[in-house]
Amino acid sequence: MPDATGTTRYNEKMKRIMDAVELRQPDRVPVAFQASFWLARYGGISYRELMYNYDKAAEIMRSALIEFDPDQYYPVHATTIGRVSEAMGFKQIQWPGHGVGDNQPFQYLDREYMTADEYDDYIFDPTGFYLNKYLPRVGEAFEGLEELPKFAGLYYNHLLAQMRHFGNPGAVRALAALQKMAEESQRFIMHKIGFEKDMASLGFPVTHGAATNAPFDYFGDYFRGAKGILTDMRRRPDKLLEAMEKAGVLLLRHALANAKASGNAFVFIPIHWAPDSFMSQEQFLKFWWPQCRKIILGLIENDLIPICLWESVCTKRMEAIGDIPAGKAIYWFERSDLVTAKEVLGDVVCLRGNVSPSLMTTGSPEEVDASCRHLIETVGKGGGFILDCAFGIPDETPLENVRAMYQSVQKYNA
Repeated sequence: MPDATGTTRYNEKMKRIMDAVELRQPDRVPVAFQASFWLARYGGISYRELMYNYDKAAEIMRSALIEFDPDQYYPVHATTIGRVSEAMGFKQIQWPGHGVGDNQPFQYLDREYMTADEYDDYIFDPTGFYLNKYLPRVGEAFEGLEELPKFAGLYYNHLLAQMRHFGNPGAVRALAALQKMAEESQRFIMHKIGFEKDMASLGFPVTHGAATNAPFDYFGDYFRGAKGILTDMRRRPDKLLEAMEKAGVLLLRHALANAKASGNAFVFIPIHWAPDSFMSQEQFLKFWWPQCRKIILGLIENDLIPICLWESVCTKRMEAIGDIPAGKAIYWFERSDLVTAKEVLGDVVCLRGNVSPSLMTTGSPEEVDASCRHLIETVGKGGGFILDCAFGIPDETPLENVRAMYQSVQKYNA
């Protein structure tokens, strides 16, 4: 449990954050901390070691939090996924030592992991589709699960007879690999839980305890790929909409369960396919926003706080996405103008962001300070604002610029 000093600091930071979320003026503008491979540079280690060494990553993150004193921090364990990825034989990314150099960030592989004619399989039986098709495509450890029986429809003696398939060579190999993966995943999660408890004892709240996706992004990023999802909007729109309706229920269910298990009311939603340049407003209002809005409302109805990261420029979407209850969510804009966002959405959501990545990496500390001051004094006026980078601290950012950003909230107020 946190000591008295840690508890006081933790409560002060959470009050500052909640004042911003609920559109009240806090004692000062709160500031969040998110970094991935910048932490390797900060700690003087390789990107690969950051991904694989739980203890070293935690040590570096702890030092960063103590130095910069943010009001919330993004879990470092979103980056330390090397061991679990290796145990799974994860096929959807390349990471340091596995496809990219030891000092290069991991890369997502945009591929077709579900074919266009498999929508019906997913819609009819998502679990069966995962076991028999999807999981063996995305992780080597799952290869062999396709040899297991299709459980739905089995009963009584039929169930007994089909159990022989657990002895198939591929299934035996897969189950052994999955056991090893589970052991590593357990170590990973227990380290994460221990680190977050340790940081809470020092007074640092974590940004979120669960994450989910918009249904369109879920299919576009992880199933159909960019080409597939954009084609589906024109060639099979009804199947896409039906599948997203199904997926939305499952995504919300997982988010609610994970948030409850974590004890953290914040749920992170990274948004990839909503930007102005990706689809027309008509398509956005048909294929993207209604399905995501259901998840946002479902979270809010369960007393959770969505943190929606709107990547790229989403200026054209602002009027539409304001259709949620006021004072219940955070909209984190990567590149959209926050002054405009304040005008359109300032009485609905707390805004977060968005110090420019180019400024952070190539500007001077004085320029970073001036940018932060502008955001604090304009977007922060009246409350409802959390200062942050556009999408975490860029990997190449000089330390002096990071210090300038976190010092700014102590120097300026709205």
